Amino acid sequence: MNIKFIDTPKPIGNFANVRFSGKYAYISGQGAFDDSGNLITGKVGKDLNLDEGYEAARRVGITILSVINNDVGFDKVLKVVKILGLVNCTKDFLLQPKVINGCSDLLVEYFGKEKGVHARSAMGVYVLPNNIPVEIEAIIELI
Repeated sequence: MNIKFIDTPKPIGNFANVRFSGKYAYISGQGAFDDSGNLITGKVGKDLNLDEGYEAARRVGITILSVINNDVGFDKVLKVVKILGLVNCTKDFLLQPKVINGCSDLLVEYFGKEKGVHARSAMGVYVLPNNIPVEIEAIIELI
């Protein structure tokens, strides 16, 4: 799998992108970037359709993998434990799990089923910071 990792994004507030506790790495909510390094924005169900939302979630997965690559190390990953996905969507958009599949599918493709399948929640919200369409956080168990 050929993934172009990005630099770890700078936090937009008083928090860290990743925090370690015991055998776990807690990765803060991340957003999606386009090929030019710009933050992807828009509301799913209005500005983005389901496929574009899925692609945005997949790109958030790339951001999460980049944080792991840059700040954790793939050699330290035992498995992905859980992700929480938030979808900035219209009130009548009901397919949040299908959007978050973009990230879930990428993590399973990258790590394989044994390490990549995870517990997950997918929620719709009215707005996300900077009008991003998807924000996802992750909990990673370390070796």
